[in-house]
Amino acid sequence: MLFNSVQFLIFFPVVLIVCCICPLKMRHLWLLAASYYFYMQWNPGYVLLLFSCTCVTYLAGRELERLKQTGAENRRKRQTGCLAAALVLLLGMLGFYKYFCFGLDCANVLLSVLRLGPVTWRPSILLPVGISFYTLQALGYLIDVYRDDVHAEKNFFRYALFVSFFPQLVAGPIERSGNLLSQLRHPQALSYENFRKGLLLILYGLFCKMVIADRAAILVDAVYGDWESCSGFVLVFATILFSFQIYCDFYGYSTIARGAALAMGIRLTDNFKAPYFSRSIREFWRRWHISLSDWLRDYLYIPLGGSRRGACRRNRNLLVVFAVSGLWHGASFAYVVWGLLHGLYQVMGDAVHAAAGMAAGRVRELRIRYLGKEETAGRNGVKALSVGVRQGLVTFLLVSFAWIFFRMGNLPDSVGVIKQMMVWDFGALWDGSLYGFGITKEYLHALLIFIGILLCVDYHKYRGTDVADVLLGQEWWLRVVLFAGLILVILMFGCYGVVYDTQQFIYFQF
Repeated sequence: MLFNSVQFLIFFPVVLIVCCICPLKMRHLWLLAASYYFYMQWNPGYVLLLFSCTCVTYLAGRELERLKQTGAENRRKRQTGCLAAALVLLLGMLGFYKYFCFGLDCANVLLSVLRLGPVTWRPSILLPVGISFYTLQALGYLIDVYRDDVHAEKNFFRYALFVSFFPQLVAGPIERSGNLLSQLRHPQALSYENFRKGLLLILYGLFCKMVIADRAAILVDAVYGDWESCSGFVLVFATILFSFQIYCDFYGYSTIARGAALAMGIRLTDNFKAPYFSRSIREFWRRWHISLSDWLRDYLYIPLGGSRRGACRRNRNLLVVFAVSGLWHGASFAYVVWGLLHGLYQVMGDAVHAAAGMAAGRVRELRIRYLGKEETAGRNGVKALSVGVRQGLVTFLLVSFAWIFFRMGNLPDSVGVIKQMMVWDFGALWDGSLYGFGITKEYLHALLIFIGILLCVDYHKYRGTDVADVLLGQEWWLRVVLFAGLILVILMFGCYGVVYDTQQFIYFQF
C-alpha cells in the first residue's frame, strides 16, 4: 500500500477514527493490527519475516535484561553470546534475501579469474519491502539493551508495534528505541493541533513526491534510458534533476510518515534538514537520511574506533562505514562506489580544510606583521557569504556526481554516462531538445518553479525556522487558502503514472 494511493486515502482515515474512539491502553493493539495489514498489502507471505525479526529481537532483549539481574561472573560473556546469536540470525536473514545473488556474482568473478566454470544456478529471490529498515531498527534496539541504554520492553505487542509501525515501516526513518518505544508506552490523546500539522505535512509530502519527484522522473528515466544518444548538457541537466527527484521522493515519504504519525500523537525523527544547502559533505550527511547516518555512527563508526586513534584510522573507519552504507542501499558494486565516493569526499575535504587553515593562519600573520591590521568586518561578511555560496555549490555538484552511480546501479553504465557527459552540445541550450523526453515545455517550467518553492522552504528550514508552525500560526482564512492551494496543485500537477497508476517510492527497493 503506497502513501500516494487511493487505498491509503481510505485506510488512514479509518485508522485515525478508530484511534480516536478506542481506549489509550488498547491503541497499540489496534495500531499493530493496522501495521500488519498495511505490510501484507505487498506480499502476505513476507509478514512472517517481519514477525520472525520481532520474535528474535524481543526474546534476545528479554534474555539480555534477565542476565543483567544475575550476579554470575560470566554475565557479560553470556550477554555477548546472546547478542551475537541474534545478530547472526538477523543479518543472515537480511544477507540471504538481499545479497545472496550478489554473492554468487562475486563468486563467479573470482572463478573466472581462477579460470574455473561459473555457478549457473541462480535462485529467484524477491526482496521483501522495507527489510533493511526494520532489521536495522530492531538491531539498534537490541544493541541499546546490551549497552544498558534502555530497558528491554516487556510487552510483546508494544514491541511488535515498535518494529512494524506502519508510517515508517518500509522506508524509515529508522527510529531509536528511546524515542518511539517511550511514546508507545505513554500514548497521548489525539489533538487538533497535531492533526492539522500532521495534515499539512502529509500534503507537503505528497507535493514533493507527486508534483516534483514523479514529474522529474519522466525526464530522468527517458534520458538515462537512452543515455548513449544524449548530449552532455542533457545528461548534466538530467543528473541535477535526479538529485531533486531522489530527494523529493525520499523526503516526501518521510514527511508523509511524520505527518501520519503526528496525527496519531506520535513524533517521528525528522530525517532531512535541508541537505542541499550543506557547505560540506560532512554537513550533508548530518542533514541527509539522518536516522541512517546516526545509526551507522553509533553502531559501526564509533565501535570501530571513530576518530580516537589518529587520522589514518579515522579515514579508514570513514571509508568502511560509507562502503557499508553503499552496500546497504543496494547489492551492486555501483552502490559501493557511491558510498566510497562520499567517504573519499570527506577524507579529502578534511585534508583540504587542514591545509587551508594552515595557509590562512600564515597569511593572517603576514598581514598583521606588514600591514598592522586585519580585514574589516564588512569585507569579512561579504567574503563569508561568497565562500558559503561557493562551498554549497561545490558540495551539491559533488553529491550530484555521485548520484550517477546510484541511479545507474552498475559500474559500466555509470562510467559510460560520465564519458558521454564530455560530449557537450551547446545547441541543446536553445534548440528545445529537453522537451523531447516525455515532459512538455509548460510542465518543465512548472517543475522548475516548484523546485524553487522547495528550495525556499528548505532555506528557511536550514536557518532553523519551522515553516509548518509559522504557516499554521497565520489567520484562519490564510490557512484555508494554504491547504486548498496545496490540494489544488497536487491534483493539477501531480503525476499519477500510466492510467493513473501510483508511482512507487525509490527507497522501497532498499
